[in-house]
Amino acid sequence: MNFSKEITHWYFQNKRDLPWRKTKDPYRIWLSEIMLQQTRVAQGLPYYQKFTEEFPTVYDLAKAEESHVLKLWQGLGYYSRARNLHFTAKDIVNNYNGEFPNTYKALLKLKGVGDYTASAIASICFDEIEPVVDGNVYRVLARYFDIDIPINSTEGIKTFKKLAFEVIDPKDPANFNQAIMEFGAVQCKPQSPNCTICPLASSCLGLKNKRVGILPVKLKKTKVKNRWFNYLVVVSTQEQTLLEERKGKGIWQGLYQFPLLETTKEVENIEKYQAEIEEIINIKDFSITQFNKKIKVHKLSHQHLHTTFWIVETANSLKNGISLQEIRKYPVPILIGNFIEEFNF
Repeated sequence: MNFSKEITHWYFQNKRDLPWRKTKDPYRIWLSEIMLQQTRVAQGLPYYQKFTEEFPTVYDLAKAEESHVLKLWQGLGYYSRARNLHFTAKDIVNNYNGEFPNTYKALLKLKGVGDYTASAIASICFDEIEPVVDGNVYRVLARYFDIDIPINSTEGIKTFKKLAFEVIDPKDPANFNQAIMEFGAVQCKPQSPNCTICPLASSCLGLKNKRVGILPVKLKKTKVKNRWFNYLVVVSTQEQTLLEERKGKGIWQGLYQFPLLETTKEVENIEKYQAEIEEIINIKDFSITQFNKKIKVHKLSHQHLHTTFWIVETANSLKNGISLQEIRKYPVPILIGNFIEEFNF
């Protein structure tokens, strides 16, 4: 059986109708690949459509304010992707005359572009023989060749990249790369793949050896850190509130949030934190009530945020206060966005 030909044939018969498959424009391929990192197509597609409508060219994205880019990205998560996207758009306009590099090695020099994204752009847009290796590809190769080397180990990364080079169709790398990714997403799915109708079933070693369900192998993740976030939602009689921009290199850099009191455990008596709250919001006269009686747990890749929203009412005028009517204009984490909709300012 010719692996690459079977995969590509399957692709032409079964591929989903997606907008980035109708172009070889590196800007749009780059945009789709960055958006779909750690994101399902169904979730990423509306964002791709919003971005291409708002920023039809790399010049439009480069000219945008970062806050506007982050606002459009809101809800997609992993916000460093959006910041890198904006940075790279400006880099391409300022240093590459608005033209994307046309080789894998040159693409790797762009911020936020790693092996996978560089391989995708180089092969799809410029027909370079450079295989993509993403989660879908790892799964297909691990099962078909019955390989149990952990895919997130140094050995695994090298092994699967080498294998991907061996199976790629050198005459049609663009369609082969898209085919094997689509095959993993639609046919060789993580859970309950339908092996009975798989065109590769007769030669799949993982199926033959009854190991499909345990492949690919992945090393255990880093231990999850628990944090307790107490958001102080100030509401003044002048219909104003307070928002602050998250600084530094931690989560949600560049996004806005309500003033935050972070504690080492769940807050059972908020009065104990009176002095800290006064300092954080720079107000002394206020009343405070708990909004959500049950803690909301927001799960990130390596952190669980145990979150409580506290409504802080005051008659004081707010220094740097913003109108409640303006609050939806700010880019915020989805955790804050959901609260804003629930509270309905």
